[in-house]
Amino acid sequence: MSSYMGARGSHSGPHARAPSTEPSSQPCVSPSGHSLWSLPDSPDIRELIEVDDVMEDDSLRFGPNGGLVFCMEYFANNFDWLENCLGHVEDDYILFDCPGQIELYTHLPVMKQLVQQLEQWEFRVCGVFLVDSQFMVESFKFISGILAALSAMISLEIPQVNIMTKMDLLSKKAKKEIEKFLDPDMYSLLEDSTGDLRSQKFKKLTKAVCGLVDDYSMVRFLPYDQSDEESMNIVLQHIDFAIQYGEDLEFKEPKEHEEESSSMFDEYFQERQNE
Repeated sequence: MSSYMGARGSHSGPHARAPSTEPSSQPCVSPSGHSLWSLPDSPDIRELIEVDDVMEDDSLRFGPNGGLVFCMEYFANNFDWLENCLGHVEDDYILFDCPGQIELYTHLPVMKQLVQQLEQWEFRVCGVFLVDSQFMVESFKFISGILAALSAMISLEIPQVNIMTKMDLLSKKAKKEIEKFLDPDMYSLLEDSTGDLRSQKFKKLTKAVCGLVDDYSMVRFLPYDQSDEESMNIVLQHIDFAIQYGEDLEFKEPKEHEEESSSMFDEYFQERQNE
């Protein structure tokens, strides 16, 4: 995520946004992370609590994962600290640098509580789910990534933009392979991969998952290449659309938006093939 910050001067991650044109703050809400890029005077949860301090407390005796969960639950009980840090300035555009542990977005209520609190403060919130494109070049790994994204989407109950990051690190061959995962035909992927499954139960489960995703078009990924400004603009446009940013702008119908996005994808990969 730090590469997006460094390239655009803003941060890809869960977004809380009121009408504005530029980011006014980039809070870090990862009590164990080290911020690689931040705006001046941005709030940092490590000013409230830090994983290393929790792990060193003999009365708690937590490991890294338990310490992180403890810190996030402590944070959820002290949202007044976040409110004081954010202030009440109009036209805020705030992007949250969140921890990457998937359990915080699937079966623990902490991030859901943060989203609900931001909505009570009248922020329009959008989640940005990042998956490493180098991990997603195989069908089974792609299905695993889809399940993680879908689980977070259901848990948080907010608009969500799913992104394949680090496209600039892929080889030409890998880019050509991964194109089929951006707008996938799940049944084709199922046919390509089920031959490797020996268990009939796993075959039925995989078929059910693929059918759910394909029939309802529930998950789709955008390519993100930090070396390509157009790629970053596409991501930003999808985030703006998800929260209907700009009350004075003309409302876009979903169908028109999808057609525009599809042409952007085709143009992006056509340029890469010509290089």
